[in-house]
Amino acid sequence: MGRQKKQNVSRINSSYMKQYDAQIERQRKKKKRLHRRLTLFAIVVCITFGSIIIYHVNQRSLYAEKAKEYQAMQEEYKAMEQEEDDLKEQVKLLKDKEYVLQIAKTNYFFTKEGEIVFKLPEEAPSY
Repeated sequence: MGRQKKQNVSRINSSYMKQYDAQIERQRKKKKRLHRRLTLFAIVVCITFGSIIIYHVNQRSLYAEKAKEYQAMQEEYKAMEQEEDDLKEQVKLLKDKEYVLQIAKTNYFFTKEGEIVFKLPEEAPSY
């Protein structure tokens, strides 16, 4: 039905109609450019946000990995500190002459003249 009405109406070829048609065409082109710019802007925004999100996710995973590594290093550090304290205590004990003689007697069976060393089992008997 819309087509039939168009065919029955004739256009007036006046300067006003030409200006009006030119104005409508400019508005149509302007709207088309606006749509293109908005589409381009939306694509740029999507790409920007997408890359920011990807960067953020990568940084969070890297942070989690580094936090685990840091925790493991902290545990290793505490173990090494404990080992260092133990070794310092052992060095302190090894400077004591009586302690060294006691170790020599129990582990290597060194004795003084006329002395007998009995080594007892450290474990309790199972009977």
